[in-house]
Amino acid sequence: MLLPVAFFAVFFAWPVVSIVERGLRPEGHWELGRFGETLTRPDILDVLWFTLWQALASTALTLLVALPGAYVFARLDFPGKRILRAVVTVPFVLPTVMVGTAFLALVGRRGLLDELWGVRLDTGVWAILLAHVFFNYAVVVRTVGGLWSQLDPRQEEAARVLGASRLRAWRTVTLPALGPAVAAAALMVFLFTASSFGIVQILGGPAYSTLETEIYRQTADRLQLSTAAVLTLVQFLAVGTVLAVHARTVRRRETALRLVPPERTAHRPRGAGQRALLGAVLLSIALLILAPLGVLVERSLATPTGYGLDHYRALQRVDDNGTFLVPMTDTIVNSLQYALAATGIAVLVGGLAAAALTRRAGRLVRGFDALLMLPLGVSAVTVGFGFLITLDEPPLDLRAAWILVPLAQALVGVPFVVRTMLPVLRAVDERLREAAAVLGASPWRAWREVDLPLVRRALLIAAGFAFAVSLGEFGATVFIARPDNPTLPVAVARLLGRPGELNYGQAMALSTILMVVCAVSLLLLERLRTDRTSGEF
Repeated sequence: MLLPVAFFAVFFAWPVVSIVERGLRPEGHWELGRFGETLTRPDILDVLWFTLWQALASTALTLLVALPGAYVFARLDFPGKRILRAVVTVPFVLPTVMVGTAFLALVGRRGLLDELWGVRLDTGVWAILLAHVFFNYAVVVRTVGGLWSQLDPRQEEAARVLGASRLRAWRTVTLPALGPAVAAAALMVFLFTASSFGIVQILGGPAYSTLETEIYRQTADRLQLSTAAVLTLVQFLAVGTVLAVHARTVRRRETALRLVPPERTAHRPRGAGQRALLGAVLLSIALLILAPLGVLVERSLATPTGYGLDHYRALQRVDDNGTFLVPMTDTIVNSLQYALAATGIAVLVGGLAAAALTRRAGRLVRGFDALLMLPLGVSAVTVGFGFLITLDEPPLDLRAAWILVPLAQALVGVPFVVRTMLPVLRAVDERLREAAAVLGASPWRAWREVDLPLVRRALLIAAGFAFAVSLGEFGATVFIARPDNPTLPVAVARLLGRPGELNYGQAMALSTILMVVCAVSLLLLERLRTDRTSGEF
């Protein structure tokens, strides 16, 4: 636990505490009366209520839509499965501002649905909810589907032989085994939607605001650090409570599972029911995932004179007004390098944390389980500003160091590594480790021979998630990325903030490139994961 604790203490707790102290202790003494003043304001109460109910609604809707997809990807085999699995993960790495823009172009004024059928969804909350499903679909498919594909189907088949119906066998055998993974996925979706920034900023307008957008508004627009500090602490307390309850309830339900290679569980659709389910899942993916992505591609090619590659060619030029000091093609290389470094950090820190959490070591370790998830629910705006004011002097003067951006990105990647690996690590039968120890294996060799073969697939999934999250991280990176080394999301946001058809087209083109880079990377990961896991069991 030493490295994970040190990592979070220095790069998460220190920046957040510094921001809060600066907001609530401006003159050297604490002004705790700010809590009452802020939390009794009607506009702040409206923000708190909207943040809560839209996050709950978004989580429920995402689970409803994505759980059938998790089953299809875990248990059914069909042409193009690996490519489609990579495609559904693409939305998760797109900048949230880009997701909001894509849905605005799809369901907003003069959007695709408005032009075809006169349907608009941007005047209410439905556009926000659907955009959250689009963004978080892969979280459920990857987290739940990763474990589902390794559950031994013979356990459910045994229940059927003993007289249970298909539904009862699934409810009494499979669902309890999937409980920790479903809870972990629901938790991650809730935290992401509760702290939603770019999507609500674009689609919500002045009518809807979450804690995240309000913290940004109070910090960047109004320079009200005291109000932002109070909202940050409220967010911190709420997220900590949710995580503590989650850790306590899930731990009671985790049991040793019989895990098998995914190649043994997937099969062609059998019967009309499975074929209908596959068709429904493919249709939902087409409407909720592919349609918004298609809008991005179409807008990147649209020019005043017709369709062409003008916006892509413009990416090769250096910006004339000094907003970008390098061509956009160099930005792609920068983003990949940052994401790879952040993935390495996240896998190292998250892997050690997950391994520590599988051991029963008292309340300190159990509490750390909840703390690991806090970066997903605490404002990235707060973390970004915190980096600027804490890491600018010895002994940690990192403001000019390239590693600063990967460190910020890894903060969001570590929770995904932990939550992806933990259910599988905890499902390993402890008797296997004990048998290895009896036969003379050291703790390291027992872990290498027993845990690693079973958890390798989860480790690769975790690495893919960390890479995807790092590639699309925007909230904290926007404050620390330099103009000569921007990331793709930062470049897209800056282009969207500038007027002109060319800038908008370049933003669409850059987003399309980000989408393609992510899809190719995830497809390579799918191939690596399949090659490495086949024949190991």
